[in-house]
Amino acid sequence: MKRWTTGEVSKQRNISIRTLRYYDQIKLLTPSFKDEHGKRYYSEEDLFQLEKIIVLKSLSLPLEEIRLLLDQLTYKQILISHYNYLQEQSSKLQTSIANTTSLINMIDVEQDLSWDHISKLVQQSQSTTRKWIDYFQDDEKILLQNTIPSLSNNDEITHQYILLLNQVESYIDQGIQADSLQGIEIANKLIELSDMTFQGDDNLIEKFWKVRKLPAEETGLYPISTDVLEFVERCINYVSTK
Repeated sequence: MKRWTTGEVSKQRNISIRTLRYYDQIKLLTPSFKDEHGKRYYSEEDLFQLEKIIVLKSLSLPLEEIRLLLDQLTYKQILISHYNYLQEQSSKLQTSIANTTSLINMIDVEQDLSWDHISKLVQQSQSTTRKWIDYFQDDEKILLQNTIPSLSNNDEITHQYILLLNQVESYIDQGIQADSLQGIEIANKLIELSDMTFQGDDNLIEKFWKVRKLPAEETGLYPISTDVLEFVERCINYVSTK
């Protein structure tokens, strides 16, 4: 039967000898064998106990709780709990990545980004219970989740929408009208992007546009000013009726 010294276990599992001796001292993990010279050795069963301790520690459990759980949970049960923990951490990481991407894109949308605006967006994301996607049917959700532009995405279509929003903001500031040549150009580009995004489904485009005009606090969508939304609507209506 193979046995391992404290030094061998320390090296293989990258755990300090001091930590292993501490576990022995508090009776959390005591080597099962001792030779005639008093040297202690770990059995394979001991090492599985050590693996349990390592996983449970990664879940931020205190040693006293770990002691209570060691004999109550199998190694597989502990691994499953660790898997669930990692899934949760992965989800949090993806959320953090999406939030950071959103902030990067927000800087492109709003050249003068204020902390008050960021704070409101964070509070909105935490308090919103119904997201824009909930307004759609299941089959529509699949299409929209994969194609709809979002500040949390870093794709080309999203960047094109951001550029168009910047242009609209600029035109409004300059007093340029929606039925101008610039407005017509904006409308044509938006119609082209919408056809790509919604795969030419006019009903879905109209449905999304209605949701887009609802308060951001209700939908969870990135807030776009009423002036911009009205400009976009006017220039598209103008082009559509020509």
